[in-house]
Amino acid sequence: MLCLVGWLLPACAQQISKEELIFLTPEWKGERYPDGRPKVPDAILKRMKLVTHEEAWAVLKGENFKYQFAGGWQQINPDSVLVGRAVTATFMPGRPDVHRVLDKKGHEKDGRVKSQNSWPIDMLTKGDVYVVDQFGMHEDGPTIGDNLGNSIYAKTGNGIVYEGAVRDIAGLKEIGGFTSYFRSYHPSHHLNNPDGELNTTLVGINHPTRIGKVMVMPGDVVLGRDGGVIFIPPHLAEKVVKTSEIVRLRDMFGHQRLREQKYTPGQIDSRWSDEIERDFSKWLNTYIDRLPVPKEQIQDYLKNRTW
Repeated sequence: MLCLVGWLLPACAQQISKEELIFLTPEWKGERYPDGRPKVPDAILKRMKLVTHEEAWAVLKGENFKYQFAGGWQQINPDSVLVGRAVTATFMPGRPDVHRVLDKKGHEKDGRVKSQNSWPIDMLTKGDVYVVDQFGMHEDGPTIGDNLGNSIYAKTGNGIVYEGAVRDIAGLKEIGGFTSYFRSYHPSHHLNNPDGELNTTLVGINHPTRIGKVMVMPGDVVLGRDGGVIFIPPHLAEKVVKTSEIVRLRDMFGHQRLREQKYTPGQIDSRWSDEIERDFSKWLNTYIDRLPVPKEQIQDYLKNRTW
């Protein structure tokens, strides 16, 4: 029997097994990391940076994924876009007995060193986004400050999505490219001594976790921009990108033709006639080398058109 909440059963560890992760992400048919985490291609991640939340949300809602957006964040580098593959961690309020056995297993069986809050960070690779549920803990909650922030950025080239408080905010802002979303700031720090002060216990690494009202899976594509974060299931990432690109191209064409007064707003805002569709195809061929969508993607799109 697969352990879906691994921290509740003695046979399971904080880190999800490869078999469990593959079981929980059956619709992903592409490449995976050695631990089973879906690996959406870098090329898709690069194209994802131009996708808006509205475009992504429309695709996900159409696929019956209704709870993928989380808002209400504080941000670092709010004018930048965060895109990457999710590595998840789940913390709970500190509990000494559970903390001790997990510490012992981590150190003795799994060969982990340092404190628990560094264990998921040691697993990060380029292009990842560290996604953490720390149950909104504020005072005595921060596990991430400028030291771990620098480590995260060095490993991933990205920032974080953090359901809790961070510290050393001035130092974090000095890290170039550390585009991040977090709930609050507090100058305190968490303590993880089960024989003394204990604030948090790490109960899950790369398990399903909760951010806001979203269930986030390891390998989900994280898209953070414009004050919000949307989590895109890996098997829908390419569809989101392609849909966004078509919408972008159609908007560019429509705006240009409106400025030229070739069509009326009513013609552009409603279902396009065959005449406009033919004009759009011709426009794509004319401007194919100057459009903000890869040429090969436009050519692929044109192959499937009937005019």
